[in-house]
Amino acid sequence: MSNQPRDRIERLCEALRRHNHLYYVLDRPEISDAEYDGLLQQLQALEAAHPDLVTPDSPTQRIGAPHSSAFGAVAHAVPMLSLANAFAHDELRAFDRRLCELLETESVRYVGEPKLDGLSVELIYEEGLLVQGSTRGDGSTGEDVTANLRTIRSLPLRLREAERTAPARLEVRGEVYIETGDLERLNRLRIEADLPPYANPRNLAAGSLRQLDPGVTAQRPLRFYGYDVGRVEGIELATQQDLLSTLPLLGIPVNPLFSVCEGIEEAIAFYEELSSKRDDLPYEADGAVFKVDDFASRRTAGQVSRSPRWAIAAKYPAQQGVTRLLDITVSVGRTGVLTPVATLEPVRVGGVEISSATLHNEDEIRSKDLRIGDLVVVQRAGDVIPQVVHSLVDQRTGAEAVFRMPESCPVCASPVVRIDDEVAHRCPNVSCPARILQSLLHFVSKGALDIDGLGPKLLEQLVDRGLVVSLGDLFRLDRDRLISLDRMGAKSADNLLAAIDRARTVSLARFVFALGIPGVGGSTAVALASAFGSLGRLLEADEDALIGIPEIGPRTAGEIVGFFASDRNRKAIDDLVDAGLVIREAEPELPGEERLAGRRFVFTGSLSTMTRDEAANRVRRLGAVVGSSVSRKTDYVVVGENPGSKAERAAEFGVETLTEEAFLALLASDA
Repeated sequence: MSNQPRDRIERLCEALRRHNHLYYVLDRPEISDAEYDGLLQQLQALEAAHPDLVTPDSPTQRIGAPHSSAFGAVAHAVPMLSLANAFAHDELRAFDRRLCELLETESVRYVGEPKLDGLSVELIYEEGLLVQGSTRGDGSTGEDVTANLRTIRSLPLRLREAERTAPARLEVRGEVYIETGDLERLNRLRIEADLPPYANPRNLAAGSLRQLDPGVTAQRPLRFYGYDVGRVEGIELATQQDLLSTLPLLGIPVNPLFSVCEGIEEAIAFYEELSSKRDDLPYEADGAVFKVDDFASRRTAGQVSRSPRWAIAAKYPAQQGVTRLLDITVSVGRTGVLTPVATLEPVRVGGVEISSATLHNEDEIRSKDLRIGDLVVVQRAGDVIPQVVHSLVDQRTGAEAVFRMPESCPVCASPVVRIDDEVAHRCPNVSCPARILQSLLHFVSKGALDIDGLGPKLLEQLVDRGLVVSLGDLFRLDRDRLISLDRMGAKSADNLLAAIDRARTVSLARFVFALGIPGVGGSTAVALASAFGSLGRLLEADEDALIGIPEIGPRTAGEIVGFFASDRNRKAIDDLVDAGLVIREAEPELPGEERLAGRRFVFTGSLSTMTRDEAANRVRRLGAVVGSSVSRKTDYVVVGENPGSKAERAAEFGVETLTEEAFLALLASDA
């Protein structure tokens, strides 16, 4: 027999093992789910044709991937099996025919549920208390992430007993996920901090749950839906409908979009209905899961080595499209990083028109073998971020051009540099107009100095005309210079000057964030302000002092020290002060001080002395809890300008309200 099938099987096994490790252990997948499924299907077909070549360690014989040694191992009492996939209606019908034959029946009742793209976990409750939580791992053994799971607010630490007595033991399986809206919000903050955005909700959820510091996990908006159980003692569950109606009574959330389907045709109709709603769902769903409703029938159906015979995942087609890569341009960020950007012939993918996509760096372009003029496959990574997946090499004509990163900055012509341990190319010229423009946009943004009216087009005019060549120049603008600009009348100029005057006094936290130090976002800036109190003390801080702050690691500490060690950056700060900027000092919090421990705060409306995020961080550092809604357990509602309905809710519940002045007095008090 030829060695070709054996060699092909070995190559596929090796590739799938590698992608399993990247996906499950490192949370750094390199290919889409659809591409992975394609490789697995190829391997399954080859092994079906050559059963003598199937090995015990083949990816088709495994449930998942090995657990990471960074966490303790947890053995699952009942294996957490993975599901077989179906990609067409005929495959669902074939699955149904096999089940009907096994169960000796003409029709099967299914329960259909959205298939969320998150991280599967198991929660163990004993006598109603959450005692352990673990990842799925390889299906038999997972990772102990109890401390991190306890930070998910939708998960009860104790089961509710209002409707029934909590079972002696309940092993709940479900999905930890992040809504796409939360991902977009976090990515906006990361981009403002000059950090790479998260690729998709699944990666962020998995990475958040596998943090060694539960404090980091607690800052991520993780959510949970239960969908299955393992061992159960002290409660009877006979069907999936029983399970999905009982878990909420115990305080475990389940996805409300489940449906009871009488037969496979109703299941297919549910799949189509869910598919039509896909773009409107608040989370990423990559298909629907269908399970036999009756648990006794499940036991009769049994399982194969990798999957249960009584359930299947009906996957959606990947939200991809094919278009032409027209060009690759290079943008320059405020830290000087050169980022290649794909200019695409517009194509609609998942209801959104895509005409450009970041390519991150030259190494990615090479690894994907992208050439200008290629036909390329594009997708919305995580249904959010446009992404070029790969080129269609067999469609090349020979006229395609290889992209090379420019040797000089496309804006200021300075020689481009590349540090040995970085993939990024940088423009080293801090006076580069592109860097200045991006720095200015960040400096005046909402989370920084928040100067209303200074948008990208106006700032671009100011830079192009040489009216603003430094941050300090913003505070030297006068009426005559502004009126000389295009589309700038006297009233607009006066409004802008008033906004600039309002920004002349700024909190230390806002100022630190506005400087655009790599890795320093809004919450880190608040931590620095709270720890050092004044700009002078922060300027003199060394790496050891910075690493002592919980939010700051060695890399960020190095970035901060390096930023303030730069003569150019020091001169820029001095220039801002000379131009009239006043930086309000912050009163450093004492380590471990928790005089507001257990108090619950809710904020509504705009504060004039700090952002709501800054205010929330201040009280958190004093041991308080910050909520998003008002309840009878809330202690204080802080009311700023233009408050919402939370102020009315506070009055309804008799909760004490604080003006901004009273809130500041509370922070300054010793009580």
